[in-house]
Amino acid sequence: MDTTQRTGQQRSADRRRRELLEAADRVVLRDGPGASMNAIAAEAGITKPILYRHFGDKGGLYAALAKRHTDALLDSLRAALDAPADRRERVEATLDTYLSAIEARPQVYRFLMHPAEGAPSEQGFDVGKHSAPLLRRMGEELAQVIEERLDLGPGSQQLARVWGHGIVGMMHAAGDWWLGERPCSRAELVRSLADLLWGRLAAAGDRVGSPGF
Repeated sequence: MDTTQRTGQQRSADRRRRELLEAADRVVLRDGPGASMNAIAAEAGITKPILYRHFGDKGGLYAALAKRHTDALLDSLRAALDAPADRRERVEATLDTYLSAIEARPQVYRFLMHPAEGAPSEQGFDVGKHSAPLLRRMGEELAQVIEERLDLGPGSQQLARVWGHGIVGMMHAAGDWWLGERPCSRAELVRSLADLLWGRLAAAGDRVGSPGF
């Protein structure tokens, strides 16, 4: 098989994988955590063994969907952090970006963070194993942004990671509670969380040559 043929086959496989993920997205939007491999295969017009061939098992499909949605969310969070505004406004915009994302697609959020709620877990699918890495990835991404943009003095790398994971943990826990109970408006929650963060963030200086935080 020559290189051109291999490249064509890879493109075809990548396109088919995207189509299957789009079918999975439609089922998740409809069924949330109850989305099953059977329903996704039916939506895609294929048999479950073919779906397994592309993703291995529900864990593999979950990981692919998680990457797809986490990539999009991180792009939105970076855009909020890069917005031409003062620091307090950017902090509030970043918090609001996360909360608006989970509010706009609650079924997707529940599938990613509470995948066993809608139906009994499928055999071999470990909820914690698959959902916890999403928060760790977001924490590391935010830690990198903090370290690149804020002058935190000695031990800045470790402190940036503490802040990154702490902020993500706070956003997740508060957002999860808020999405379930709706005790206040999104704007009120954003202001309250920003107030909690603001003392130390307000005091930190921007790193020289960085776009600022």
